[in-house]
Amino acid sequence: MTDTLPPQLLPPLLLIGCGKMGGAMLAGWRERGLGQTFVVDPFASGPIEGATLLRDPAEIPAEFAPAAVILATKPQEAPATLPAYARFAGSAVFVSIMAGKTVAFMQGLLGQGAAVVRAMPNTPAAVRQGFTVGFAGPGVSAGQQALADTLLAATGEVAWVTEEALIDPVTAVSGGGPAYVFLLAELLEAAAVEQGIPPDLARRMARATVAGSGSLLAASTEDAAQLRKNVTSPKGTTERALAVLMAQDAWPDAISRAIAAATARSRELAG
Repeated sequence: MTDTLPPQLLPPLLLIGCGKMGGAMLAGWRERGLGQTFVVDPFASGPIEGATLLRDPAEIPAEFAPAAVILATKPQEAPATLPAYARFAGSAVFVSIMAGKTVAFMQGLLGQGAAVVRAMPNTPAAVRQGFTVGFAGPGVSAGQQALADTLLAATGEVAWVTEEALIDPVTAVSGGGPAYVFLLAELLEAAAVEQGIPPDLARRMARATVAGSGSLLAASTEDAAQLRKNVTSPKGTTERALAVLMAQDAWPDAISRAIAAATARSRELAG
């Protein structure tokens, strides 16, 4: 019988903010094997499994040298929060999941020599089914990008882009995408009730249909358009419904405008 090897410990980490996304990432790192890890969050209820919770950056031990500082605070709090961590520039890689805040903005607060990775995860990270897109700013070494990839991959799939401007539409599509999918489930449930289906059954149907369709999409090699066609019988009920949804002034226009609006808002958050 072969002994099971313990997970290899991650290098020292410093997590700034432990809300829903920061907490999901930390949970993923725990499964990988946390090394010395400090979390700075004045609002966390604590304690935090596998890490030391601090309320103020002044409490970070002077000898602590993190390999990565993960910025998971709210974008609006960045100007007041980030300067306290500038002392780690030059040694640590900063991995930011703050929407809208550019590498140049963060370097303005951390120092021009700061190595910054900008990333946008999404909430399925909580069940290790997330999708994160990252951009490595100037000065990020291959080793630092590899570490950032390891940290981000703990919650799901990771992809990288070479143009920072693409992070804004990424934020609109995959960052906000779960909300649009949840809205679909919400609307399906409401429409089912309108047609006389009992509320409990309507809820089960809507949730299972959305979740099951997502699983089929993930498992299939066919395009989403082909999977849609596979459900649509000529002159059938689905075709009649799609004629409403796919009218140019319906879903095609609404989705396009929604993504454009979210992309614009991400750019506005740059400050």
